[in-house]
Amino acid sequence: MLRKVLLAVAAVIVVVLIAAAFQPADFQVSRSALIAAPPAALFPEVNDLTRWKTWSPYEKLDPAMKRTFEGPPAGVGAAYGWAGNSSAGTGKMTITESKPAEKVVIRLDFLKPMEATSYATFAFAPEGTQTRVTWSMAGHNGYLGKLFCMFMNMDKMVGGQFEEGLATLKQQAEARK
Repeated sequence: MLRKVLLAVAAVIVVVLIAAAFQPADFQVSRSALIAAPPAALFPEVNDLTRWKTWSPYEKLDPAMKRTFEGPPAGVGAAYGWAGNSSAGTGKMTITESKPAEKVVIRLDFLKPMEATSYATFAFAPEGTQTRVTWSMAGHNGYLGKLFCMFMNMDKMVGGQFEEGLATLKQQAEARK
């Protein structure tokens, strides 16, 4: 009987490992919010990485997180490194493209808990007297990432954090009016 149970468990593990290999490698998560402020007022909040502390949900993951800033204060080449607890992890983000009041693209290099590289894009599109801010992240999963995504829904996990950050950005921008 024990042998049959062990064989069944082993078979389930093998099926999961094989299924992971056939999962899509590329992923994208995207959320947007309408904010009653012009793109020129919102752009600096994203383009200057030192301002993220006021609105980014990731800043709340570890109040004792160590932060480093490199390069110019804002725009292409500005970089932000972090080292935190198991929730925050360790990594670095670097602005690779910056078009005033239009778009900011950031390379995200995650080191812990799992090594990965992704790209985040913030797009600012005027809609009447408001701005649609879209925060998206795209990347490519290796085998371990595909296996992880079989049990964790990346869109729900990261998307919820994007929604929280955009809501805070909206609240702050509209309070300044």
